[in-house]
Amino acid sequence: MIGIATATLMTLVNQVSGTPYVSGGDSPRGTDCSGLASWVANAATGRPIYGDRFHTGTEEAALLARGFKYGTAPGALVIGWNGGHTAVTLPDGTPVSSGEGGGVKVGGGGAFQRQFTHHMYLPVEALDGPAPEDAPPPAGFDPFAPPPPPPLDPFAPPPPMDVVDVGFVTPDPAMAPPPGPEDVPAPGPDLVPAPELAPPPAVI
Repeated sequence: MIGIATATLMTLVNQVSGTPYVSGGDSPRGTDCSGLASWVANAATGRPIYGDRFHTGTEEAALLARGFKYGTAPGALVIGWNGGHTAVTLPDGTPVSSGEGGGVKVGGGGAFQRQFTHHMYLPVEALDGPAPEDAPPPAGFDPFAPPPPPPLDPFAPPPPMDVVDVGFVTPDPAMAPPPGPEDVPAPGPDLVPAPELAPPPAVI
C-alpha cells in the first residue's frame, strides 16, 4: 500500500512539476515551498488539494490537524521545515520541493535537510487507508469457519433460575412402558368353604 500512496503523490507532483515559484500561490500555475507541502499533505490525507494551504508559521498546527506525528519514521511521508523554508520526502524516499533553484520539482534536499529544525511524519497506517474490495484475505482466513459468537453484554440481567437447563427432565408417568408379565402378581387360590363336621357320637 505504501507504493500506491507514493504513486498517488508522485502523480500530483509530476502534474505541477516545472511550474514557477509563486509566493503564496495555491493553484496548478505555481506555488511556493509551503504550498507544495500543503498540497502533498492534503492529498495524503484525503483533503482537497487546493484551497487549504498552510505556511511555515502555521505548519505544525496544520500537520497535527491532518494526523501527522512529531519526528520521522521509515517508509512514512516526512515534512521538514524551519522559519523560512519547508520540503517533503515521499514514503519511498523521493524528495520533492519548490523554491530550491526554481519552482516545483522532483528533487532537492527533501525533508532531512540540516537546516530544518522541525520534522513531522504521517504514520504508515494513515497512508495505507482502507483495503480495496478485491484485496486478498488475510493469512489464516477460513471462509468455511463458523462465525464467532456474539459478544456478551456485561449489562444484561442473569437468566431466571427456573429456566436454567441442567440436563434433568422429570419423567412423565403417562409415558411409562406397560408392565411386563413378571410384574403382574399371580392370582390367589379360590376360597372353598370348609365342609361341615359331623357331630361327635354320643357316649353311653
